[in-house]
Amino acid sequence: MTIPYADGTGTPATVPPPQCPAHAHGLSGRQRLYGPEADAPYALYERMRREHGQVAPVLLPGDVPAWFVLGHRENLDVMRSPSLWSCDSRIWNVQLSADSPLLPITAWQPLLVFADDPEHARLRAAVTESLGKFNRHGIRRYVVRHTQQLVDSFSHTGRADLVTDFAEKLSVLVLARQMGVRDEDALPLGSAVRNMVKGTETALQSNEYVVSVMTDLVARKKSAPGDDLASWLLAHESELTDQEVMEHLRHAIVAAHENTTNLMANTLRTVMTDRRFRASLSGGSLTLPDALDQVMWDAPPMSVGAFRWARRDTKLGDQVIRAGDMVMLGLAAGNVDPEIRPDLKAPVHGNRSHLAFSAGPHECPGQDIGRAIADTGIDTLLARLPDIELAVSEAELDFTSSLVSTRLNSLPARFTPRRRGVAEAPEPSTPGKAQPLPTAVAPARPPVPAAADVAPARASWWQRLLGIRAR
Repeated sequence: MTIPYADGTGTPATVPPPQCPAHAHGLSGRQRLYGPEADAPYALYERMRREHGQVAPVLLPGDVPAWFVLGHRENLDVMRSPSLWSCDSRIWNVQLSADSPLLPITAWQPLLVFADDPEHARLRAAVTESLGKFNRHGIRRYVVRHTQQLVDSFSHTGRADLVTDFAEKLSVLVLARQMGVRDEDALPLGSAVRNMVKGTETALQSNEYVVSVMTDLVARKKSAPGDDLASWLLAHESELTDQEVMEHLRHAIVAAHENTTNLMANTLRTVMTDRRFRASLSGGSLTLPDALDQVMWDAPPMSVGAFRWARRDTKLGDQVIRAGDMVMLGLAAGNVDPEIRPDLKAPVHGNRSHLAFSAGPHECPGQDIGRAIADTGIDTLLARLPDIELAVSEAELDFTSSLVSTRLNSLPARFTPRRRGVAEAPEPSTPGKAQPLPTAVAPARPPVPAAADVAPARASWWQRLLGIRAR
């Protein structure tokens, strides 16, 4: 697969059936955002910008029409104007078919990301106030501790996959602890989340497991609160119901785990493949936070942000947007907008005006937590294994592209084998001796949640996942 940074190209050409909603909007000039061309997104962004300017008419799977925002300034305009752009998909002027693959990411749910106005303010206040209680120094101590555990598990072999053996596991071990999830449930929870996001045949089962873990977490913390996100959210009983707490915990672990894993994987890839980064890191002229900033400009964890829907007819860029039209926030596209980055090879150290965490009232409230996990974890890994390098050619790296992100599936690395448990540098901040890790295999399938029980037989896994009845 083409490496998903700033290069690549290709597109399918199919004619939609007469009943397809694309006919009502017109197919002419619209670019399909699926198929082979999606494997080379940056080349696609460049061509769409050249043909349409900063906002392009596009077609999503099923030839569903939408608008794709390519410009950095235009993205910010949408993000910062909630009075004009809604997060509530129920105002969409397109009705999806029952088997549309867009339903999992567009169907309205009672969550912060789909809320507007007073409802958004109510949910956002509870979430941000709860996240603000985290001990940031404590998080870093646990990142060091779990990084040592993970490195101990493979350092004697001289080889590791830094996605599956490190980034995926470190992310969920730290996040689960901060949420209040039991240690023994952390790795199975992470495996279930990643499987669910991939949309495999067992995605529904994985979602059921995630729901069961979060439902149990809410029940436990109601009777025995602690210093964790679940307890702090439950303390907002006048703002949030128990069900809303569970749903937001479920959403938080899915979004945070996926984005933090992708951020670490992309940064590690850059550190090992870009000689400028490795030389600068070794020489001390470029800090790891600088490297993270560069990666969030060049390869953000999510390439497309949450969607928006126009509340009324308006103009964006050179395009006329009708009330109810869907707009896609091109985070990766906006980051390479030539109006703000005429030279993509120039470093952007210390510049955090990238779009990786969105902006405006829906800006990611937990971005500093994800940065802390990635920064501290990678720093500790490199201290333990200073000679680590890529074990395959860069062209052999495997990626999976979707409508909203590009995931690095594996990152094979090699290094000089170390004896088990022997650190290469002192760790004064590590809270206790590293203990063996729990298994990453999820337990037996839990009881099916109510939403899935009532779903019709013809509903596919993602409809049942969301509790959506087929129309």
